[in-house]
Amino acid sequence: MSEKHSERRKWKRVKTVRSGVSSPSNNDLDVLFQNYYDVKLAEGRAKQTLEKYRLIYGNLCKYLDVHGIGRDIRNIDVGLVRKYISWLLKDYVQFEKHKFKPDYAKKRGLSPQTTNDYLKTLRTFFRFLVEEGKVDVNPFEAVNSVKYTDTEILVLTAEELKVLLEAPDKRTYTGFRDYVLMTLLIDTMTRINEALSLKTSDVDFSNNTITVRATIAKNRKARIIPIQKQTAKLLKELIKEIEEFECEYIFLANYGERLTSNHFRNMLRRHYIKKAGIKKRVHPHLFRHTAATMFLESGGDIRHLQLLLGHSDLRMVMRYTHLSNRALKEQHDRHSALNQLTGKLNQKRKTKR
Repeated sequence: MSEKHSERRKWKRVKTVRSGVSSPSNNDLDVLFQNYYDVKLAEGRAKQTLEKYRLIYGNLCKYLDVHGIGRDIRNIDVGLVRKYISWLLKDYVQFEKHKFKPDYAKKRGLSPQTTNDYLKTLRTFFRFLVEEGKVDVNPFEAVNSVKYTDTEILVLTAEELKVLLEAPDKRTYTGFRDYVLMTLLIDTMTRINEALSLKTSDVDFSNNTITVRATIAKNRKARIIPIQKQTAKLLKELIKEIEEFECEYIFLANYGERLTSNHFRNMLRRHYIKKAGIKKRVHPHLFRHTAATMFLESGGDIRHLQLLLGHSDLRMVMRYTHLSNRALKEQHDRHSALNQLTGKLNQKRKTKR
């Protein structure tokens, strides 16, 4: 090769791929998802949210693998999405190969609500791919969410809450810790992961408030929540109890590690619910539902409730809380427009001395 030709090629980009032919990595679904995940991580999304992304993407990959479909972005079209939805609703087995889940937990098919949650996450993922110019069309946008009848969510009664609070043995460390945690969940209406992420520095005993830091809040916005004197007293007692662990978190397992939501969920199911004799399905989030409902039933303002719950959209609060039929009847009896029209006709009449 002549020195002249060599000089012309110096510092030039070497062409190895034909024009119009895509590189395999450009269509690799795993590579594209990792790119999406890294972007969301850089945006500061919560750890639980990122784990949810991986879980739902892994579920889509499971469908592709089971049906012998390659993890190539070009294989994801509207027809495949519809078949995937059908598989989720009818054939997908929850916790199929989970070592520690009992057989009764391994149900076939997801609920319409959970299926829609999966679709929402994947729709957002593919929307990102469209914005990045990786694909031209989002196949999930062309598919409607699954329709379902919105059944009433059962909440606990005040009496059931009292019995449940009496279930833990407060003479033991774990029993007292769980009693304090349940009290806090009822008082503050925090999510379980928000409560378990609280540090001793998040409690202001001079003003009786707790701070849900932006890093642990679901909407990434910090909020300050008032607590009752009783709750503050219990938190102070628990913090004194865990001093020997030298840990910044408040709710700890009996070996000093931070308590997990699964640990508390298992304690609820295996011990406290049975002891309380409650037949309803009790889970950590039910404390939030119940407390929010009782807040409204006792006359609490819905906009104040929105601030306490940490929702940026009031519609979420309307959907979140489910007033009982009893409260609805009481409100109707008290505020019906007919009361103003009938006047004395509705009053009791005196017929005897």
